[in-house]
Amino acid sequence: MNGAFDPENKILTLQAPNEFVASWVRERLENIISESAQEVLNVEPRIEITSDKQEETSSPLNSGKETRRHLPVQSSIQTVSRFRHNFQEFVVGPSNELAYVASQSFCREQLSSDQIFLCSSTGLGKTHLVQSMGNNLVEASNKNNPRIAYLSSEEFACQLIQAIKSRQVEQFKAKYRDKLDVLMLEDIHFFQGKEKIQGEFLSTINALQSQGKKGVLSSSFLPKELNDLDSSIVSRLCQGFMAVIDKPDLETRYEIINRKASHHQISIPRDVSHLLAERIQTDIRQLESCINNLALKARLLKERVSMQMALDVLKNYHQQEQSPGLEEIIKSVCRVFDLPMEKICSKSRKKQHVQARNLAFYLARKHTDKSLKDIGRRFNRRHSTVLKGISNVEREVHNDSPLGRQLKDAASRVVST
Repeated sequence: MNGAFDPENKILTLQAPNEFVASWVRERLENIISESAQEVLNVEPRIEITSDKQEETSSPLNSGKETRRHLPVQSSIQTVSRFRHNFQEFVVGPSNELAYVASQSFCREQLSSDQIFLCSSTGLGKTHLVQSMGNNLVEASNKNNPRIAYLSSEEFACQLIQAIKSRQVEQFKAKYRDKLDVLMLEDIHFFQGKEKIQGEFLSTINALQSQGKKGVLSSSFLPKELNDLDSSIVSRLCQGFMAVIDKPDLETRYEIINRKASHHQISIPRDVSHLLAERIQTDIRQLESCINNLALKARLLKERVSMQMALDVLKNYHQQEQSPGLEEIIKSVCRVFDLPMEKICSKSRKKQHVQARNLAFYLARKHTDKSLKDIGRRFNRRHSTVLKGISNVEREVHNDSPLGRQLKDAASRVVST
């Protein structure tokens, strides 16, 4: 999208390629754009989103997890004809090379398995690779309309519950077992503790396997870490090819910065690139967002990217000179939530204590090399409790709920203290 800012009237105008995209942005992103623009411009602008071309609003658009299609139970599977991400945009480094090569090989049918499982912490690229596979499979298909379903495990569960309530379970089964070429399902850890849904999921992937259909699955956790998942499902997940994406090294982060700068047609000085690569180490999504905002600020103010501009933009992101240890995280969480240390490890179920504890689980998983069992032992909690707490934080942050925004803000303050 192109943009222009009118400082006299405080109007930020964004131009979309067509009316469908403009409508989607107005509905889903206008508040976020307004908040980001206010941070960059130091004024609260009026947002106007326009388009030159008209397009039927029924046209499919998939732009990541936020826009997965919600298909009614009774509908047939339709191809998601456009994913946001592709292999060409993915920056490959030592931390993700295996997952990248395996994903491409899977699309070329060069893997011995019809199922691939990608695992990484949030913001490291597993959704990018899943969507790239979707794009590649659509382009390579001999069919005019390859049948691909791409959704989160939570959406799968909601559709099943809807089918049960409306007595359309057989239609649901037919939709996902008989009318598919590829099932792409993210966040498998959501199925933990949900026995009936686990049963339907297992039956679905078994049915697809028996027909030689493909399965693309992802999670923030390895199958062996999912204690509240039926052992048959864990075994089934391990049958396919598994690839883990680790935190990117410095060179990979440099390459990401250069690629994004080139995409935005801006020049980022070497010392600024070094600053960004050093300050944002563990979340590629945040690093890309930071560069997006830097490019937007430079364009709106009609200035070159400078060190001061980068420092101003970085204030809105979690930065780290070095990863905090587990004890530092616990102390900082207690400080931010104004809690005594003993409360976060106690058996208390008070809302504030639970939120603080879950955030500590999440940050310990993100910033330390501790296993779930090690984290649980420090908090006098079971491995499964730690995993559930991390999943709850990830879900709230991903959905950008009021609680999610509070937790994200608290996380930023914890790591910066």
